[in-house]
Amino acid sequence: MFAVDDIDATIAALQSRGADLVGDVVQYQDSYRLCYVRGPEGIIVALAEQLS
Repeated sequence: MFAVDDIDATIAALQSRGADLVGDVVQYQDSYRLCYVRGPEGIIVALAEQLS
């Protein structure tokens, strides 16, 4: 899992390079927004944005 400052901007940047969002961006309580992204080579990584 990778911590990012802005999950929406990170997803947009990755999609412009051929990645696909797997499922939806979800929110875990009032703490995090989380998602999975599949890169062009098929590797899936998780992204997490901590909410203030």
